[in-house]
Amino acid sequence: MVGDERISAENIAYSYGDLLAVDHISFGVGAGQVLGFLGPNGAGKTTTLKMLIGLLAPQGGKVTILGRDITREREEIQGQIGVCFEEKSLYEDMSAAANLRFFASLFGIKRPDTAALLDRVGLPGERRDKVANYSKGMKQRLMVARALVNRPKVLFLDEPTDGLDPVSSEAIRDVIMEEKAGGVTVFLTTHDMMEADKLSDHVAFISDGRIAAFDTPENLKHEYGKRVLKIRYHEDGRLREQELPLEEKETGRRIQEILEGGNVLDMHTEEATLEDIFIRLTGKKLG
Repeated sequence: MVGDERISAENIAYSYGDLLAVDHISFGVGAGQVLGFLGPNGAGKTTTLKMLIGLLAPQGGKVTILGRDITREREEIQGQIGVCFEEKSLYEDMSAAANLRFFASLFGIKRPDTAALLDRVGLPGERRDKVANYSKGMKQRLMVARALVNRPKVLFLDEPTDGLDPVSSEAIRDVIMEEKAGGVTVFLTTHDMMEADKLSDHVAFISDGRIAAFDTPENLKHEYGKRVLKIRYHEDGRLREQELPLEEKETGRRIQEILEGGNVLDMHTEEATLEDIFIRLTGKKLG
């Protein structure tokens, strides 16, 4: 797919007993690229993530991060990656800055710039109250700051904005785009297709442990989606709405007929969303 792959998964698989959670999938992500890894709960997203960061050893295939085998060189690799799980793992009796200082010490970093890190995620650096008093959104922003403390070359984010308020979600999206601009590779698991569309260079649809599609959002929309014109108008005293495919020859004639009626309320074009395409390819919804 790309040269200089920072993340490479080759035919990886993992089972929980008789359940094949990840079914021999392959993909790669290059430097400065964001991969949106998309699927509903139970599709295999988190199991894949755990294999990529070395928490689970693949039962088949191979994972290479920054050119190194994660199974053989896990400790060396983990010093160069950042990870933010959906589940919070913070020291709630400590302040946000103290959390960052402690985590930095695990990487041998003696004086982390905690104020700058907290500012990046929209948290006040001078607050000394316990993290236990933080909202869910504030805790998630702190988790993202913690993932950045060692200036990682690869960043793994597991549902980073799920259930958050708009301000917290936007702060995290801004960080992702800043990291990408700085050449960091980002692996983003999510079931939010609109977020993935905004942030991702490539997306992978995973369903039942298999990758159903892998491409850019634009290519997927071009290949599987359809553009339509939606028109609302009055006819015979009733409000009507019609959806016309833009690619069909008869659409122009039908638009002209409706316009000649003189009762058009509004019209706009609309393209297929990634969620529409996911449902078409897998037969499943993301919720």
